[in-house]
Amino acid sequence: MTPGSAIPPESGTDDARSADTQQAADDRRRTLENARSNVSAAIDGGDSETPSLRLAKEYLSLGGRRRSKIDDNITEVRQWDQDPPEAERFWRERVETLSKDERKQVEDFLPTINTP
Repeated sequence: MTPGSAIPPESGTDDARSADTQQAADDRRRTLENARSNVSAAIDGGDSETPSLRLAKEYLSLGGRRRSKIDDNITEVRQWDQDPPEAERFWRERVETLSKDERKQVEDFLPTINTP
């Protein structure tokens, strides 16, 4: 809001952006960093595997048995069978420690409950 005014600023105006929370500013910064990273990877001709795909492949190569359930773009991970010790340790140390968004990206690469 502008000083001395009870009318909230219109969305997209400088006044509205000045009222942003620190979380909104951090989200914008993180989005910009991710976009720059994606552009750099495309320009550099880097490999086509993302870090999250590599983590999912490594987990599965260790015998990981977790499966994803994706419904309306909401991802849940299901585990009916126990993982081998190496896969369980990998999941705890390398996947569970990721941010929520990064972890979702790894989970999206797991086989779904609808695949054999």
